[in-house]
Amino acid sequence: MAFSAIYFLDNKGQVLISRNYRGNVTMSMIENFMPLLLSKEEDGSLSPILEKDDVYFLWIKYKNIYMVCTMKRNTNITLSFAFLFKVKQIFIEYFGDLEQESIQDNFILMYELLDEIMDFGYPQITETAILQEYITQEGYKLKQGAPKPPAAVTNAVSWRSEGIKYRRNELFMDVIESINFLVNARGCVVHSEILGQILINCCLSGMPEVTLCFNDNALFNQNPRENVVDFEDVKFHSCVRLSRFENERVISFIPPDKDFELMSYRVTSQVQPYLFVEANVQRYTHSRIEITAKVKGKFKERLTATDVAIIIPVPSDASSPKFSTAKGCIEWVPEDSVIIWSINSIQGGKEFMMKAHLGLPSVEAEEPEAKPPIRVKFKIQYLAASGLQIKYVRIIEKSTYQAISWIRSLTKSGDFQIRI
Repeated sequence: MAFSAIYFLDNKGQVLISRNYRGNVTMSMIENFMPLLLSKEEDGSLSPILEKDDVYFLWIKYKNIYMVCTMKRNTNITLSFAFLFKVKQIFIEYFGDLEQESIQDNFILMYELLDEIMDFGYPQITETAILQEYITQEGYKLKQGAPKPPAAVTNAVSWRSEGIKYRRNELFMDVIESINFLVNARGCVVHSEILGQILINCCLSGMPEVTLCFNDNALFNQNPRENVVDFEDVKFHSCVRLSRFENERVISFIPPDKDFELMSYRVTSQVQPYLFVEANVQRYTHSRIEITAKVKGKFKERLTATDVAIIIPVPSDASSPKFSTAKGCIEWVPEDSVIIWSINSIQGGKEFMMKAHLGLPSVEAEEPEAKPPIRVKFKIQYLAASGLQIKYVRIIEKSTYQAISWIRSLTKSGDFQIRI
């Protein structure tokens, strides 16, 4: 990838700041960008890549700012857009946000950053933590004296600085999975998936090497077998050694300091709802409405679902609510036209029921109201809905210190809806 130049434009096409890296694109060429953008938008052929007079414009928009890079040669498009989004994130982390005012107030610091993150059109340093070691936000300039690049710049590990020390060396890992579930009015599952992520809080000294391995029923390829779960759309942090994962199915990496997302994934097969909700709505014309709901924990008895909330829609003109339930409490929220059945905890295998009676006006509305779905919220600790488990975690550092790893699993509701 080799950029010719990068420009920051307002929504009128005015150049706020620019940096020319290769000298083969003039300022007059960028004047073609906004008219070309508007013309493509009018005829419905707008694209993130525009071309005019043998100049290619790759652009993204954030709020009222257009970030445009120009080039005159074949390049890696995916990497180019990844770089633009990374530059946007760097400026947001430095200035708190990226707007026209922040560019005008910090243009000197922006030039310094643009010089460091790219050299002659090739990306160099794109980690904010490393840039902040020698470009300070407070002074809007380089530190006093001859600036020395941090060790991480010349090291293969650009996401972690050397010399990190902790009194107690620990690695915290959270396997968090969200269940998206949609059931139609006939009780058939229309859509189901699990969106998972592994979050890490690294409190390790030095330059540790971390290796972890999953259980045998976690499958990460396109050849499914029996009794396994197929993981799709797997994305890793840049610290993961992909070659070793491809060959051995072992995740090996030198972790960044503090919090980061190690990987994310999606599962669409063998998705269980874990919290099963049935609802029956009986409407008596010009009189009242009666709602009966039943919830059951369809998971092992040793587990408990907490923070359970079943949000049931009711007609906007309903009134005089009366509730009865043996578990939890029921709240009527008339401004949102819903009743909320809240239960602190439900043990696996347990079943509970509620009934609600609400009055209706004697005059029926001219047009029937739409029927929003029931929404369900819950959390289940110590459970990964996909069945993903971490068999072992190994932490090796040249100083041979003792480190402790902690692993937690959490399954929670995502977009969990039941149509009625």
